Amino acid sequence: MRTSYDAVVLGGGHNALVAAAYLARAGRSVLLLERLGEPGGATVSSRPFPGRDARVSRYSYLVSLLPRKIVRDLDLDFRVRTRAVSSYTPTVRDGRPTGLLVGGGEARTRESFARLTGDDREYEAWRAFHALTARAATRIFPTLTDPLPTRAELRRAVDDEAAWRTLFEEPIGAAVEARFADDLVRGVILTDALIGTFADAHDPTLRQNRCFLYHVIGGGTGDWNVPVGGMGALTRALVDAARAAGAELRTGHQAVRVATDGRHAEVTYRTGDQEATVGARHVLAGTSPHELAALTGRTPPPPAEGAQLKVNMLLKRLPRLRDPRVDPREAFAGTFHVAEGYEELARAHAEAAAGTPPTAPPSEIYCHSLTDPTILGPDLADSGHHTLTLFGLHTPARLFTEDTNDAVRTALLAATLDRLDRHLAEPIADCLATDADGRPCVEAKTPLDLERDLRLPGGHIFHGDLSFPYADEERDCAGQRWGVATADANVLLCGAGAVRGGGVSGIAGHNAAMAVLEAARER
Repeated sequence: MRTSYDAVVLGGGHNALVAAAYLARAGRSVLLLERLGEPGGATVSSRPFPGRDARVSRYSYLVSLLPRKIVRDLDLDFRVRTRAVSSYTPTVRDGRPTGLLVGGGEARTRESFARLTGDDREYEAWRAFHALTARAATRIFPTLTDPLPTRAELRRAVDDEAAWRTLFEEPIGAAVEARFADDLVRGVILTDALIGTFADAHDPTLRQNRCFLYHVIGGGTGDWNVPVGGMGALTRALVDAARAAGAELRTGHQAVRVATDGRHAEVTYRTGDQEATVGARHVLAGTSPHELAALTGRTPPPPAEGAQLKVNMLLKRLPRLRDPRVDPREAFAGTFHVAEGYEELARAHAEAAAGTPPTAPPSEIYCHSLTDPTILGPDLADSGHHTLTLFGLHTPARLFTEDTNDAVRTALLAATLDRLDRHLAEPIADCLATDADGRPCVEAKTPLDLERDLRLPGGHIFHGDLSFPYADEERDCAGQRWGVATADANVLLCGAGAVRGGGVSGIAGHNAAMAVLEAARER
């Protein structure tokens, strides 16, 4: 290892790898330090069930925000597939099981809306609302890899007052309630505002709007794409790109201190029981802002609070549904919503805000192996096995402590699966595969578990509340112009805590690298 580099990148998540690859391809000397034994952070695949050849995307599991520009620029050997079905939401109406299927063509979706609601009004409102978000997506998404616009500049780019008001100015609950009458339809819309974000539909801070925005603009279309080969395929492609460009990647190396005068930095790292120091012109932090504050001795940002339960399962077969008209292969091919009616979401939020786990935990489920069977070994694929990924909402970190984490996790998982069972013709437990030791193939992670595993502050998957993709301050330096600045001029954020960070996008890594290259041109 050299004694000094143009850039030292802290952390080995996908954003950090993107930054390292861009800078190395630009001819900069780059060192990346990752404390774990492998790179990837939250974008990894693993085989969590002993004796079962199922490569599960253990933490993050969908790719919507990754721009094709980054894939092309870095020559990444990485592919995605678009899901054929957007979502299925089961419910019971007049004592009969039914549901809302979105996908499979316009006629199919229209008929599903009419069967659920009695006429075409909700479907027409749905079409109009998604046309509004689609117009905004086509204008906003391309700006994410450009210098950060001001609020006024982004508003002019959107050029749609209704879309701007809906997404940027009024709580998303106002638009949902004004446009839709059916409780279930309202809930399906709202869920995109609550992924990893603990908020009410009418939260005046608009944190739910920021979350909603990032979930409907992906790729300029809003499509939710699946990484072929699992999330680890993206990490492997990025590692290959960074190394091919000349970046040095060191796993098992934990940064413990960063000292800087704004022009030159020294990074102290630990490997094993030894410490060493390396110099850098720039430090790019793929860590959370909280972790970076600890490394630099700066005042940390306000505490973050994650709000999700992540569950991975391996099934020996897909469960049959209570509604016999719906094929499980269609229902689970998109997002399968459970207990996510509008009023159900509001009750769950109120209970959790009061410090009590939701009695009817809302969740959404997705079967990765229906879209991408390559994540299963041949024996499992041929015998009808499938993976299920469950993402629970409104389970904030405040519900868990060191002493209660295991017990609350167990109770919450049981309550969540019970809600799912109410829409199945057979218990999900009867469909679970077992591992080599005879244990059910199910793994659950709370916010506290994610904080321990990945150092996500408060278990927050976005490192903190997301930001609107525009500048709130003057853009006096390259770091500010790209939304990656910190209190130290030569220390930049390249992780989810950057403006326009969050999600599996690589955008923060790209923008941090662009800021470094721009600053060099200005010198």
